[in-house]
Formats: sequence, C-alpha cells, structure tokens
Amino acid sequence: MNPLRPMWLVILLGLALGGQYSVVSVTRLIVQGEVLWRVPVIAPHDAPTIRWGSRKGPKCIATEMLAAAALADDNSVDFLLRDRRRMRAQLDSDCPTLDFYGGFYLQSDDAQVCAKRDEIRNRMGASCRINQFRLMVPSVR
Repeated sequence: MNPLRPMWLVILLGLALGGQYSVVSVTRLIVQGEVLWRVPVIAPHDAPTIRWGSRKGPKCIATEMLAAAALADDNSVDFLLRDRRRMRAQLDSDCPTLDFYGGFYLQSDDAQVCAKRDEIRNRMGASCRINQFRLMVPSVR
C-alpha cells in the first residue's frame, strides 16, 4: 500500500469540506526514555449534529489506529480511529474537568491504550484514568 495514500485522502476530505480542517495526526514522542503519544483534538464544525448510540467497546486500542480525538463531554473523550470507527473513552468519575482542547497525551509501554490501566494527560500534566471504551454508532431516528 502506498504510504502517501492516507494523507491524500485526508487532504481531499479537507478540500471537499471547504478547507475547514487542517491536517492533524497523532504524534509519537520519546521523553527521557518514555514513549508518549500526542493526540490532537479536532474542533466541531457546522455540520448537522449526529445522534450517537453506544455498544460495548474493546479493552484496548492499538495506538497505530488513533487518528485524532473529539471532546464528548466532561467525563469522556472520543477517539477517532483510522478505520473510521469512533471509540468513546469514558473517564473515571472522580476526574476533575480537564482542559483537553489543545490536545492531550497518552503514555503506553506496549503500543496499546487500555481501559482500567492507562490515563490521558492534558498539557499541564493533570490526568484522568480511562474507565472503559464504548463503540459509538450513529443512531437511527
């Protein structure tokens, strides 16, 4: 498979949407021997609102599948995956409201992000543990 193909799809999608989105990607960082993943948060646009239902999600998600994230509410973050699925990471209920608008960081030793084990961290260093993942599906009205 041509490694440039996914990038061209993102660019074409951006042009089709009138250039409303800039190209975003998950970035792998190594800081003092620790592997971190910087996940950009995309801003909502003026498209029609989609109503979402949910189903049981996986215990873990491979970091290579992460494309971006979108804020769902105060206690959850939606991961947008490369295969066009949307996984909601429900955070522990005792998490303070964190500012994830500028993106956030994940730390993983095994290239997997797992519920009940991993945390998301904002740029200021505060963190919340992922309680579970839910697969989000568009609901029929």
